[in-house]
Amino acid sequence: MPRTRIQSAHEQMTPEPRIDEVAPSAALPLGEVELIGANLGPNPYGPPVVVVGTHPAQVLMSRPGRLAFRVPENAISGLVEVRTPGGVSNGAPLHIARQLSSGLHPVTNPAVSRSGMIYATISGQRGKQTPVSVVRVSPDGRGTPFATGILNATGLAFSPDGDLFVTSRAEGNVYRIDGAGESTLYAEGMGVATGAAFDSAGNLFVGDRSGTIFKIDSQRKIFVYATLEPSVSAYHLAVDKEGTLFVTGPTISSNDAIWAINTNGESRAWYRGLGRPQGLAIASNGDVYVTASLHGRRGLVRVSPGGDASIAVAGVNLVGVAFSPLGTTVLADNDAVYDLELGVEGMAAF
Repeated sequence: MPRTRIQSAHEQMTPEPRIDEVAPSAALPLGEVELIGANLGPNPYGPPVVVVGTHPAQVLMSRPGRLAFRVPENAISGLVEVRTPGGVSNGAPLHIARQLSSGLHPVTNPAVSRSGMIYATISGQRGKQTPVSVVRVSPDGRGTPFATGILNATGLAFSPDGDLFVTSRAEGNVYRIDGAGESTLYAEGMGVATGAAFDSAGNLFVGDRSGTIFKIDSQRKIFVYATLEPSVSAYHLAVDKEGTLFVTGPTISSNDAIWAINTNGESRAWYRGLGRPQGLAIASNGDVYVTASLHGRRGLVRVSPGGDASIAVAGVNLVGVAFSPLGTTVLADNDAVYDLELGVEGMAAF
């Protein structure tokens, strides 16, 4: 006859934990995720234990209806469970980003080609040359050196013609890189040149973090397009299909904005309430995704055109985001690039 497990007295007195929601439902390794449900807190018989797949996670906070934990470094996408003396919760899915390549130094958005190849910088300390300036990473995670000789490579952007452009924040220059990785000078005198983005007409926007957004037209004529408050680190740029330029530039404030600059060069605070907003990208439905802190939680923040904001991906030290034509979301922290099946379609600016 099969054996019947007899519950101990304390198990009978303690109800099983239950997970109703995972917030957010996607994360990078070491990101902080919250579980919402019931019976998730500690009880007289012991604290809760969180397991992601087969990996135990560090519990940061636990209450009966809410529990926060840090995603284990080696975890992969799978089910999250909470285990207490009262039993084991239902499993809830958590999507975890896959690391593609490390040993990099991105300081803003990666760039993704039409074929899905990912480009990221090894920027290095200001004024110090690195052996490789730009690395090319395939969708299966193979990283190869792509461009050299660019001092403090920073902003990356593809033109409508498919050429890759890179800014040098140390020199204030912009370089065009051909398919073989050879770079040529495209423009100079951009100050502390950080973020870069193209519009559909072939205009290149470059952010000088000291307070100027430059516009370089297809004839290489340079204009001061807009002025903003200086950033302590970098400007980050993205252009929507209407030609509106979105800009972030973290300051010492915890109430920073995403700025929208129209085609006349007029700027406004499109959304305010972020801590250290950095790289940003635009989805096909007009949502803006930005790496930032929202209400004290760090990760990839989704902001709708109506001003609703929420954490879409939990992660620390994120500096950039891009949407791949292969359907994945590409994320960069200050050492590596990742991809994630987030279910978001990027906007095709051209």
